[in-house]
Amino acid sequence: MRSIGLPELLIILGIAVLLFGGRKIPEVAKGLGEGIRNFKNALKSEDKAEEKKQT
Repeated sequence: MRSIGLPELLIILGIAVLLFGGRKIPEVAKGLGEGIRNFKNALKSEDKAEEKKQT
């Protein structure tokens, strides 16, 4: 599988600006970051719960 290069990244960024507008991009990025952070925290808490069950 090929990784995303600079040209592909620029195309994706251009499409995002067209869809959401320049002012909405930071809000969308903030929401995406918070979602990823919450997902990671949920995975960590499940791992800790499983460790407690095993002991």
